[in-house]
This record gives sequence, structure tokens and C-alpha cells, in this order.
Amino acid sequence: MTTGETFGRTIQLFLVDGKPTGLRKATIHGWTGLLFVSGASAFGDLTAREEVDRTGVYILSGPDPDTPGATRVYIGSGNSVAERIEQSAKKRDFWETAITVTTSDDDLSKGHAEYLEARLIQQTAQAGRVTLDNGNQPDFQRRRLPEADVANMEQFLANLRIILPVIGLDMLKPQPKAVTQTAQPVEARTSGEVQFEIRHKSGVQATAVEEDGEFVVLEGSEVLTGTGYVQHDTAKATKERLLAEGVLVPQIGSHDPAKLTFTRPWSFSSPSAAAAVVLDRHSNGRLEWKVKGASQTYHDWQQAQAAKQEAAE
Repeated sequence: MTTGETFGRTIQLFLVDGKPTGLRKATIHGWTGLLFVSGASAFGDLTAREEVDRTGVYILSGPDPDTPGATRVYIGSGNSVAERIEQSAKKRDFWETAITVTTSDDDLSKGHAEYLEARLIQQTAQAGRVTLDNGNQPDFQRRRLPEADVANMEQFLANLRIILPVIGLDMLKPQPKAVTQTAQPVEARTSGEVQFEIRHKSGVQATAVEEDGEFVVLEGSEVLTGTGYVQHDTAKATKERLLAEGVLVPQIGSHDPAKLTFTRPWSFSSPSAAAAVVLDRHSNGRLEWKVKGASQTYHDWQQAQAAKQEAAE
């Protein structure tokens, strides 16, 4: 074993009523944390669980009514999570998913829960992946927990960073450095990453890098618009969001209304999601994106990387 080796984790996802759309229970092997996840139809089943009538934190998430394609999240805590999440859910119309976080041995105190709530709000705000519905950000440093308790809660948070994306909520993951470190030149913050490009016959050009499983289209990249092609709802909503947030703007000095420009980098879940926005149509990004300055597609490059890794092992 080498220093810094990363170990695998076992996440157990239990369908309480046997239906993928019903109440779900999620745990990590060897961790006392206990999560329940439900939609609106199974919300009553969630709040009726004995394990939810304990001290802990909760999350309500759903589409952001003010920004197409974005997610809105509310984070809270309580001595009885079941009671508090019911109160919060009645006050908010946006939510579609409810998540409760307690422990199997009921060992979280009010101080622990308030610390977790404050840290979750802080880390969610820093990540910038969702819109926070919370009106204020409590100061976690005012939660005067013993040093050992703080260490335990930070480990608790580390496990939440692992399990939340598995159940569909990627709100804590930091943005790629290609997105956040914009004070540095592109070459500096993408050093060591392979750049990919789209060069379309229309003259539109776009550049991207892949970082930590995310496909980041860089600032200055161009985008087609108004092509008339049928788009998936997700791609359409994403483009509307980028326009609303000023990430995409008409090209300065351009008389071509069919072209937009990225004012800052933006992270996509896949090459195809990025290509669909750039080309304004359904696209296979694995073929549309090519290694910059070469004819090798993203697909061929990825296959070559896999072959190198297999040979090294």
C-alpha cells in the first residue's frame, strides 16, 4: 500500500417499497450516517420513519423557478428532522426531492446539527452549483463544539460529499479550476489538460478541457443559435440559463445574430451536453470534439488513454 492511496467505498441504496420512485434509504458501510430520500409522493412515508424523528439536517431541492435549468436548494436542521422538514416544505413550492440526514444510533446533538447545517450552507455557496434558498448563511465557527466533535463533523461532511452525488444532488463538489481560477490565463489554469475543439463549417469555434469528470467549455468559445434544429429540453434549458446569467452574449462588434460567445468558462456533465449547446442541436460530443490541432476525436483519444492505462497495469 502506498501513502495517499484511495480506497473504494460501499454505498448501500435500499428501495423501501421496492420502487425506484418511492422512498429510498442510503448509507455508507461503516458509517452511522443515515439518509432518506423521497419525492413529493413519498414525502409522508419519509416523515413517518422513526429514524427521521431524530436530530439532524435536511435538504429540499428542485428546479429554480427564477433560472431555467438551475437547481434551488434549502438546507435546514432540527431536533426532530421530520417536524422541521414538514414545516419547511409547506413554505416552499419549488422542491421536488426531500433528503433527511440523521444517524443510525441517534448520536447527533443540536450543536452537531447546527454545525453541519452551517457548513453545508457554506460549502454549497462556495461550490456555486445550485441556488441557495436560505436567507442567510450562519457562521459555523460560532458553533462552539469541542475539538474532537468538530473533527467528527468534518468527517461526517466528507461522507456526505461522497453520498449526495450518488443520490442525485451534486451541490458540494467544488468547481473545476478551469472555472474558478479565471484570474489566471487559460494556459496556466489548464496546464496539463488536453484541450479539445469544435471547428464548425459556419466558422464557429469552441475550446474545452476535461477536468475531474466534467467537460469545461472555455471563455471566448463561440456558439450557434437560432438554427431551427430540434433540441432536447435539457440543452434548451441550459442555453436559456447561460443567456439569463450572461455567460452567453452576442458577439461584440458582430453583425451575425446566429453567433454567441462564452464570457466565462462553464462546466458541462459531458462532451455531448457541451456540443449540444455549442452547435444548437442534438450532438454526439464524443465525435464532434477533437483534440486541438489534430483530427483525433474525443472518442478516439479516450480509447487511446484507456489502452495506455491498461498497458501500464
